[in-house]
Amino acid sequence: VSAAAWGRLFHRSTRGASTLTMQLVGLLDADLRVRGSGRDWGQKIGQVFTAAELERHWRKDQILEAYLNLVPFRGDVVGIDALSRTLFGKAPQGLDAREAAITAALVRAPNAPAAKVAQRACGVLRDMQGRPSTASDDLCAGLKPQTAAALQRREFAVSEGIAPHLGRKLIALRTPQGGRAPAQIRSTLDARIQRVAQTALLRALGELRGRNVQDGAVIVLDNASGEVRAWVGSSGDFSAAGEVDGVTALRQPGSTLKPLLYAQAIAERRLTAASLLDDTPTQIPTASGLYIPQNYDHRFKGWVSVRTALASSLNIPAVRTLVMVSPEAFASELQTLGLPLAQPGDYYGYSLALGAAEVSLRDLTNAYRALANGGRVSPVALLPGQQSAGRQAIDPGAAWIIGDILSDPNARAPTFGADSLLATRFWTAVKTGTSKDMRDNWAVGWSQRYTVGVWVGNAAGAPMHDVSGVSGAAPVWAAVMRALHAELPSRQP
Repeated sequence: VSAAAWGRLFHRSTRGASTLTMQLVGLLDADLRVRGSGRDWGQKIGQVFTAAELERHWRKDQILEAYLNLVPFRGDVVGIDALSRTLFGKAPQGLDAREAAITAALVRAPNAPAAKVAQRACGVLRDMQGRPSTASDDLCAGLKPQTAAALQRREFAVSEGIAPHLGRKLIALRTPQGGRAPAQIRSTLDARIQRVAQTALLRALGELRGRNVQDGAVIVLDNASGEVRAWVGSSGDFSAAGEVDGVTALRQPGSTLKPLLYAQAIAERRLTAASLLDDTPTQIPTASGLYIPQNYDHRFKGWVSVRTALASSLNIPAVRTLVMVSPEAFASELQTLGLPLAQPGDYYGYSLALGAAEVSLRDLTNAYRALANGGRVSPVALLPGQQSAGRQAIDPGAAWIIGDILSDPNARAPTFGADSLLATRFWTAVKTGTSKDMRDNWAVGWSQRYTVGVWVGNAAGAPMHDVSGVSGAAPVWAAVMRALHAELPSRQP
């Protein structure tokens, strides 16, 4: 650190102010990671002390191994193994001397141009071979084109890997019939938000590995424009069906339809947030027999307010609300919000209140964006300049009330507890859902700026093992929201 400070003081060629162990600490601890233009003094001091602690407990070879496994190279290429497979299509132990030199040169500067990487790789090669710097260039002959080809493969891997499902969709949209795809397509994605969403999903699925959970999807929408900021269609290596786009696949949404139902009932002046609903066992006659809904925990709360019924996701009050509104009218409202159902409302009956129909994560998240925008709905924008003014689909007052309810930690406490993952330090409104037999987990919600939707489950439809919306999708939703608002405030409309 002193050498770096001395060099900077006299404007000489400077060196970095971090040891390799300090850099590893930054990769291991999110609080010590670089944000924005660089680390502040508090982070640097924390790095020093944490690195010293790491040095006392880990051997040098362990530190080096951890660093090589965690060092990022751009996009989703993290660690020497991923880089080796991306650049050369082989595991790192299979690299020859030239390939190893290129890989080592990229550790120092992953975004350097090919000529610079080749120059540094040449120096690495000479050091490996014990050759002086004045040795003939036969050692480095052909290194420049080999480096350029490797970096080109990396660029393709980054562009293909960051959002493959959306990428293919955009190519289809922009390719004229019988024509060639354009060389470049600009999307609305934000690369930082995309990486945040991917990382959060993979981390959560790693923790759920023993509970028969393979797949997941995340979408992030800008509230004002409807532009897609992140589109994670699958869980990559976790999935046996990575080609299936979980953002557009149709799945049962569970309780995530309840906010839209209550919004309609409030807009029609059938209920207010303070209206009381009876949460006791009930039997509803239908054409096919008695419909007997149950709460998730098989317990009953008696008379509860609409605020508590929605925030705590009680099933029986929701079914009673659908009796007031009618399945056909609710299905029509969902259609207005961009959630077309495969069958008419009467086909699903009162189970529609509990998510018996199938919707996509994209359409459901966009319907929640309508709640965030005072009831105005507009299409999702995949390309810049696609924004539209939209139309009023929900009464603005009803939309505001639903947001107020879904942001109320006290109202959700009877089911989720007073300190659940759904409670953020900034303003957010969120709802979870779990479909029948735990086949689908959902968490959808919005802040002042963004609407985030998460689905977790199995593309093949297999049930998960004891995974609810709070333990499955909610951790991903909360992690993405925290990252989005690390430096951006969110206030209630």
